[in-house]
Amino acid sequence: MPTMPREVPVLVVGAGPAGLTTALALSRYGVGHLVAERHAGTAHTPRAHIVNQRTVEILRHLGVEDRLHAVATSHELMRDNLWVTSLAGREVARSEAWGTGLARAGEYAVASPAPMANCPQTVFEPLLLDAAREAGSDIRFELEFESATVDEDGVTSTLVDRTTGEQHVVRSRYLLGADGARSKVLATAGLRVEGPAGLAHAVNVWFKADLTRYLAHRPGVLIWNVMPGPLPPLRLGGLICHKPFEEFVLCFMHDPAQRSLEEWSEDELVARVRAAVGDPALDVEVKGVAGWQVNAQVATAYSAGRLLCLGDAVHRHPPTNGLGLNMSVADAFNLAWKLALVLAGHAGPELLDTYSQERQPVGDAGVRRAITSLGELAAVDEALGFTPGQSTEDGWAALELLDAPGPEGDARRLALKEAVALTDRQFNAHGIELGYRYTTGALVADHLPPVPEPPDPVLQYVPTTAPGARVPHARLEQDGHALSTLDLVEGLGFALLTGVGGEAWHTVADDLTTRTGVRVDVHVIGGHRPGDLADPLGEWADRREVGTSGAVLVRPDRHVAWRAPEWSAPAAANLCADFDRILAVSPLHPHQTGDRS
Repeated sequence: MPTMPREVPVLVVGAGPAGLTTALALSRYGVGHLVAERHAGTAHTPRAHIVNQRTVEILRHLGVEDRLHAVATSHELMRDNLWVTSLAGREVARSEAWGTGLARAGEYAVASPAPMANCPQTVFEPLLLDAAREAGSDIRFELEFESATVDEDGVTSTLVDRTTGEQHVVRSRYLLGADGARSKVLATAGLRVEGPAGLAHAVNVWFKADLTRYLAHRPGVLIWNVMPGPLPPLRLGGLICHKPFEEFVLCFMHDPAQRSLEEWSEDELVARVRAAVGDPALDVEVKGVAGWQVNAQVATAYSAGRLLCLGDAVHRHPPTNGLGLNMSVADAFNLAWKLALVLAGHAGPELLDTYSQERQPVGDAGVRRAITSLGELAAVDEALGFTPGQSTEDGWAALELLDAPGPEGDARRLALKEAVALTDRQFNAHGIELGYRYTTGALVADHLPPVPEPPDPVLQYVPTTAPGARVPHARLEQDGHALSTLDLVEGLGFALLTGVGGEAWHTVADDLTTRTGVRVDVHVIGGHRPGDLADPLGEWADRREVGTSGAVLVRPDRHVAWRAPEWSAPAAANLCADFDRILAVSPLHPHQTGDRS
């Protein structure tokens, strides 16, 4: 084990998705750091698993997209959501999820070059860990954060080696709390979360079993149980497919006040799995058990000076919509480039204030969406005629109405169709996954006409170059090689996207690069000479929302920072002034504002 460093630019507490993504990004940006994780290793149960398009894009930017797709369940095998009395029993309803259905697949493909995937934390975290260590990250397990004191120049943290009891004092410029729902860093920072906790309790049983004969013809991630009878929410339990078709989680509700998790025997858990599958002779291997509770909490602020928190430390909610892991990765990607520029002296410390300004509203919206989606799931039970405490006999009678001819059966079938369609706001929520936009932060708003809102902003993503939005994906070509507009940003540089007639932006970008030390690359899209970026399908022309000579400035995290409708000398002057605002630097001392120590 290498000697514990006494001083690092950044100390990251926690090696979950947020902490490991931060580590990988900081390594890519050349920022020294130490990651301290109290546990002995990465996730020991699958937990989160949905990896949406924005997260896959972030992994693409960090150079590990291919690694993800090599180990994850592919998009096409995420297709079917099922509602069944048991997996071997009656299928009551089916929907196509995660943009796989014919009605939505085109929207997802047009929006991003990165297909989503299904990858449990037991696979996702080791992938990030290996990549981060290969890139130079110093990541230590069984190293627990105890306390920290903050002064004008930095943070002094006390860490304890859980194997030896030895204390270590580490000095850092910044302390990051990616240490989960019981975050000590959050408490040290004096930050608080708002919202209820313990709204319900559930058990996850991680198991292996061969369910190929039940799922190969209808592959998917989620199987919802609708067995009639006086059963709790989730009834016999929801099945989550983590590795087709042999590794799963059974999730069922329980009351820890009535019975502790430790009181469940393995034989009882196997029986629960067999009941949910509907196969009393199924060969089941239980790999792990974990309890969790339903919370609806978000921090009112994500940072306090040199202490910044991310991931589950600041947003805690049920797994509906699959947002938790994805918001955690996006938190890290937003924060890492800002830390790197501040520490390099190219941006002012105030740039870090924009992390909370930008990410807190996204977390708040994500928590509200997740808890709303959880409530909307009950609409399926209601549509089937299930009521609390209903007898098994009455429940089956209600279910059999689905097969009844005439108006009563028609009404039941229509109610079920509408209830299943409502779950699209959880399982096809493209607008929430990809369409969030920062309204204040490291950006300069403009007065160009906004794109029209879609009929349902939860379901539908509408591309826009408005400042704060993720830059729209458009398929480009350069000397016969395909690439995306998302690929035009390199490292800690900014990209200035323009068209034919916008070549004069090169001079402005060169001046900005020289003056600030932050690379600004100009990309002229739409030319036809060797080396030009071609727009063969006119996709960028359709989505740029500025004139041919206008410009769109894209940040290292691929969000738009600024734009101008056309080239002009005043627009160039505005970019020079606005770039200083984005970086939170004083134009009088552009090279002296960052935290260089």
